[in-house]
Amino acid sequence: MMWYNDLRPDSELLNDRYALVMLDSEDNYKRLLSEDVKKRTLFNLMRLRNGIMDKIPRKTVDSNLLLCSWNIKNFGSLKNRTAESLYYIAEIINSFDIVALQEINRDLDDFRKVLRVLGSHWKYTITDVTEGNHGNNERFGFLYDSRRINQSGLSGEIVIPPELANSNSGISQLKRTPIFTGFESGWRKFSILSVHLHPGDGTANKAIRKEEVRLLMGIVKNKINALPYEDRNMIILGDTNLYDDDGDIVKQITDTGFKERNGLTGEFTNTSLNQIYDRIFLNVDDYFKIAKDTNGIERGGVFNLFDYVYKNIPEELSQYHDLMLLHKENPNTLTSNSKFEKYFNAYWKRNQMSDHLPVWIEIQTESSDEFLKIKFDKF
Repeated sequence: MMWYNDLRPDSELLNDRYALVMLDSEDNYKRLLSEDVKKRTLFNLMRLRNGIMDKIPRKTVDSNLLLCSWNIKNFGSLKNRTAESLYYIAEIINSFDIVALQEINRDLDDFRKVLRVLGSHWKYTITDVTEGNHGNNERFGFLYDSRRINQSGLSGEIVIPPELANSNSGISQLKRTPIFTGFESGWRKFSILSVHLHPGDGTANKAIRKEEVRLLMGIVKNKINALPYEDRNMIILGDTNLYDDDGDIVKQITDTGFKERNGLTGEFTNTSLNQIYDRIFLNVDDYFKIAKDTNGIERGGVFNLFDYVYKNIPEELSQYHDLMLLHKENPNTLTSNSKFEKYFNAYWKRNQMSDHLPVWIEIQTESSDEFLKIKFDKF
């Protein structure tokens, strides 16, 4: 159960300061949630939970695992992100079993707040930040519900050996060092490789991204062949920054035995709903199954959180006028409702949550029928 303690009325928190999560460490640990904001957050959390129940499958004991990938924009470096938003982020994470996060920054204060709200059964693993200008002070991480899944002990970062690099390309390492981690749930074992590839459209950016994928898949191919058989189920996911015309780059991945999940193929994953940046590819054995719906389509999708929080309707947008005035570098430009709306949709709500939407798949963990049939057919 999530730790909603901060959202209780102040009258119930007279002696509970040290049990609170949403405190300002830079201002004598002042509470970050007023009574009005608590009420709004509670209302929106109820609406968000209903949306999650409608769009995302339930966690079922010994039957499924829900895997999510989410690029949370500059998670830690955006200092105007509110405690209210951290509750929404935590609620979304809580609806899955394992969440691969991209763009965690050097400052882990917001990350730790979310982790405390999730509860003690949620564990994590994170990399150090990728140093240098290209690394953008970013790191990768996994959050997982330890009641349903655990780390297998396998963990590391993808480092490109010099002999694999092409000296003519000028690229010797991926700009953000990917994380590679093993997990297990029951007898289901698999590894996840989380990536954040070079961004940008156009010939030059595409060439860099293509070389990153070439280097990455060279390493991945070697790793799959070297791993014990039971660890060879591999998932590549994350913010790939792939565009519609990047089919040749996608082919570099699929030529190595990976397949993109058909429940996600072509789905827009950015908040503008015009790009398919966030992808999930699998290279798995016959017993590793993605759950399917009644039409035979693999269960997976994009969760549009802005259908439930920070909705673009006048009566909700007006509730955040004061915060937008506080956060905007030049608040004098917000002179009309239309300008508030433009700023709200283009920048403010994305800085509160993200400019990417969570993508997910449902893994079927009960494969006894398939296992028995495959073995029977071998006789």
